[in-house]
Amino acid sequence: MASHRRPKQPNRTRVTVLTATAAAAVALTSQTAQADPKPTKEEVKAKVDKLYEEAEHATEKYNGAKEKQEKLQKQVGNLQDSVARGQGELNDLRDSLGSMATAQYRSGGLDPSLQLFLSSDPDDYLAKASALDQLGSKQAGALKKIQTKQRTLSQQREEASEKLKNLEDTRKELEDKKKKVQGKLAEARQLLNTLTAEERREMAAEETRASRDSAARVELGSSASASQRAAAALRAAQSKIGTPYVWGATGPNSFDCSGLTSWAYSQAGVSLPRTSQAQANAGTRIYSQSQLAPGDLVIFYGDLHHVGFYAGNGQVLHAPRTGANVRYESINNMPFMFGVRV
Repeated sequence: MASHRRPKQPNRTRVTVLTATAAAAVALTSQTAQADPKPTKEEVKAKVDKLYEEAEHATEKYNGAKEKQEKLQKQVGNLQDSVARGQGELNDLRDSLGSMATAQYRSGGLDPSLQLFLSSDPDDYLAKASALDQLGSKQAGALKKIQTKQRTLSQQREEASEKLKNLEDTRKELEDKKKKVQGKLAEARQLLNTLTAEERREMAAEETRASRDSAARVELGSSASASQRAAAALRAAQSKIGTPYVWGATGPNSFDCSGLTSWAYSQAGVSLPRTSQAQANAGTRIYSQSQLAPGDLVIFYGDLHHVGFYAGNGQVLHAPRTGANVRYESINNMPFMFGVRV
């Protein structure tokens, strides 16, 4: 038989415990929220600096893709020019062969022995026959040239087609890397916007002071450069102190790190690769800081994504990062990997 007893109601003590537990949970949540205060200016700056470093790493990859794109564009252009010239030469060869065939047809209506018998001037006929033999040899030579030219054109068209495909892939890669750089910089701007206007002014003033002090107070010592070209490159870079860092820029009014070094060495008549990773292989590596000379390249970070100039007395001259200008800085402010003597 089914029970008709009423369900047991929670007692007053149980209700009180549940209410107290819920209240404690709300209080704990409130305390947790209060325990997560707005980050300080120093904390924001540290996070922003880290994002700027990541953006520079992405910038060097962008620079590499851009350099690859420019090389492919040049190669494709040269191949297309070569194909166009080759097609013109092929057309000329075909026209020449057609002219020879027409001449041979006009002179070949009679059997050669009969032409000799009927000729009023056998000597003249024999001279013409000799010319026809030479014409036949020229035809064979022209046909061979046409076949060779056709094979060459086919190979060049195939190569141009492959490079065009590579170029399109590189353009997509370039766009992806550009978005990555822009994403890092946008994230940094969002962080900076969490600061008050006064805090942002203070940070800007600190950056300006760091750039000004580096130029005014740095002591470079009297060490000599390892070569005249290294000395000339360093002088060119020094003429750009105070110029702003802009990612992907190669001068003369703004630079990224490898943009500055490649531009400065070009002023000394030396062509360097575009990226810091490639510049790391542009000369003789020097692993001891004590052996560095002014004008040597200095490579930083384990992935080699930053490069500058050794300026002497433990100082480097470089384009640091977004928001900073070309300036001197202690070599110990970044993880030094090695120097490169170009």
